Amino acid sequence: MGSGVWREDTFRSYSRRVGRTVDSSGRLAGDMNNQEMFVARSLDPILNPRDVLRECCDSEEHPNTVPVILALDVTGSMGQAAVEVAKQLNVIMTELYNKVQDVEFMIMGIGDFAYDRAPLQVSQFESDIRIAEQLDKVYFEFGGGGNGYESYTAAWYFGVNHVKLDAWNRGKRGLIITMGDEGLNPYIPGRNLAEVTGRPVPGDVKTKTLYKAAIEKYDIYHLFVDHNTYYTDRYQKTWRNMLDKEHFRVVTINRIGDTIIDIVKNHAGRDNVARGRVELPMASGISW
Repeated sequence: MGSGVWREDTFRSYSRRVGRTVDSSGRLAGDMNNQEMFVARSLDPILNPRDVLRECCDSEEHPNTVPVILALDVTGSMGQAAVEVAKQLNVIMTELYNKVQDVEFMIMGIGDFAYDRAPLQVSQFESDIRIAEQLDKVYFEFGGGGNGYESYTAAWYFGVNHVKLDAWNRGKRGLIITMGDEGLNPYIPGRNLAEVTGRPVPGDVKTKTLYKAAIEKYDIYHLFVDHNTYYTDRYQKTWRNMLDKEHFRVVTINRIGDTIIDIVKNHAGRDNVARGRVELPMASGISW
């Protein structure tokens, strides 16, 4: 996994094969809703997070891998934002490969561990057209609940416990970018997490505890997609209590692509030193 390079002509060929058109700027053309873009109606086996380890490995072709986990909120209100990522994927990857030639992406789908049947989906780390192929397999469950947040920190948990990065061996951190429009979840239910990942989890995983472990291994960002709803200020406050202005970005849908490019380029150009192995302590309870 992770071999190959992103090529625009390959993306155009793939898009024609699946019935899409790429315009002169490199974006997918036309107006598509999320049900037209994401046609999966169940969890694809290739994205199943149960009993898997995802690796981003250095190679002769990519000797200095820059691993990026891009986690998309796949609940109902976020569908069009994910469509925009898919439409801009070629522009994003083409721009990045001009500056960061060894970047590799894992695509995640994030839902709600308290309510959804498939609250976590994880692709392989890839650097070529397989990024688009696996993005197309993401299942939009249109779930979530009335609790004011989705399980965004599942991306952090999976990155700490189910991922192996060669970048760590070079003293570098990976990058996690989550994207959504609700508040930061205060915990992940341990019982549900164990069912999804196939590994025992002693108790609920508190966000503050998890963050301390994840930040040792990853540079962590969140893109808050602003729909200008009644609850926007309250949701944003939960994130600002955890992330600074650099790592918490408020974006409109048409700025998602440019923001991802900016974050990855800046991350690749920084030191991003990874520290020693961190054991993640599990904690019971449901508090901040």
